[in-house]
Amino acid sequence: MNFEADGGLWSTGPAVSGPPALAVLEVQGAVLAWTVDDPGGVAATRITFTDVAAADWLWHVVGVEGHTALVNALADRPVEGAVDVPGVEIDEAPLIPLRRIAIGHWARRWWPSSLRDGIAELDGALLDAELAVAQVAAEGFLDEDAVDADVGELLVGRRSALETRRQDGDPRVIALIDACRELAEDAGVWDAAPIVVDDVPARRADYALAAGPGGGGPSRMAVAGGAASVNWDAVPPNVFDAAEETVEWRVEAADGVAVATVRVAMAGLLPATGIDVRLRAGDVTGHGALDANGVARMALTDAGGPVAEGSAWNHDWTSVRVDVGAGVEASAAAVELRSRVRELARARLARPGPDAFLAEVLAAESDY
Repeated sequence: MNFEADGGLWSTGPAVSGPPALAVLEVQGAVLAWTVDDPGGVAATRITFTDVAAADWLWHVVGVEGHTALVNALADRPVEGAVDVPGVEIDEAPLIPLRRIAIGHWARRWWPSSLRDGIAELDGALLDAELAVAQVAAEGFLDEDAVDADVGELLVGRRSALETRRQDGDPRVIALIDACRELAEDAGVWDAAPIVVDDVPARRADYALAAGPGGGGPSRMAVAGGAASVNWDAVPPNVFDAAEETVEWRVEAADGVAVATVRVAMAGLLPATGIDVRLRAGDVTGHGALDANGVARMALTDAGGPVAEGSAWNHDWTSVRVDVGAGVEASAAAVELRSRVRELARARLARPGPDAFLAEVLAAESDY
């Protein structure tokens, strides 16, 4: 078994992509990582030891002798170059449920739901519920101090949504909720008090129709307009439609000065309130914040102050850049990675495999 020094830690396995095509799971003494669309699946596991001596689960994967050999070879060795530990082989079977948990957490953050691209959203409450059950089953592997390890955090605030889904009568949903109830009560995040469930749970399509295209107000003369894409790394999950070119911008003349309107296509029920938007075209800039429906209006300025209407008509708007969210620079491969993630989501919905979550199965079955 070959290991290489990687960022001051010992790692083995194939190199992995960065977000949003990366799924990771913190286990005792190590981090497991996968490229989500790697056809190798669990065979393409990358293991990075943070403390090989603390990896008490390791014997399940490499056997008792292999576990001892790895600890002896790596625990006190300076992390540099490479090292080969002969005679140690990985049993992939124990890694299958761990990869599934990692994929579940990946879906919580990166699932590319999109009305424009026809990729169904996942029911977040059901996904969290199934993840909670899966994590309890794998607690002998997981790092209890990891960010995503707290079962209570997965279930807190989910009871009402789950009980609403129970009303649909789907036996798979009912069985999952029943499995979660004891976990939630043990974690102290649900109590025994009855709750009132919604008669008709909100759906994303209903929200999109209710929100409408936005706008309104007096008509203004358009100076320029165009489209841009959201950098997924810069925004919170489950707020914006995951298609490309979902950011529409428009420069208008109003009361003798130039203003800009930016509108971002929404994904679901989470509001976009307060998310930053920045527009730049040469020396002209604007800054604002989105409202709940993903719309922002902003004044435009240059070195001389507010941009006058005449200056706006003479300005070159071909270089406009619109950034939504945190000031995180998109990687050169960002567009390709987003495309790969969308293709993976389509494939998982078209052919749910043995690692599919109930939220995916139900999304695939729905009339989207």
